[in-house]
Amino acid sequence: MKILILNGPNLNMLGLREPEIYGTDSLDKINAELIEFKNKQNLDVELDFFQTNHEGEIVDKIQQANEIYEGIILNPAAYTHTSIAIADAIKAINIPVVEVHLSNIHSREDFRNVSFCAKNTLAQIAGFSKNSYKLALLGLYEYLKNE
Repeated sequence: MKILILNGPNLNMLGLREPEIYGTDSLDKINAELIEFKNKQNLDVELDFFQTNHEGEIVDKIQQANEIYEGIILNPAAYTHTSIAIADAIKAINIPVVEVHLSNIHSREDFRNVSFCAKNTLAQIAGFSKNSYKLALLGLYEYLKNE
């Protein structure tokens, strides 16, 4: 089983950008902890990681993933609230996507309460800081295993 972990804009700045909201860990550290977590949980899954600040690259990766991966864990970051293109890309593929957020987007500024992506995803996990990725992986893995 292969799962793509796809991260959007500014997540390359984790650890530096608003640590009171997003934590002090870098994206590389979060990714390393996710690998460690899947190994400790004995999840038979290969993880690939990709981060970009460019909307079109996210769309391309989602479209390509349909042929390579069984599922996607997606943190669209700011594009959550603005990108119909990403929402449409998710809708166009035949593999499940779990949307993930470090912060609880529903308890923040009003514009962050709306996710254009969520309607087209299997699930949304938000507010558990870096553990949001672990919860998404566990949920998606179990879903795919039992599909």
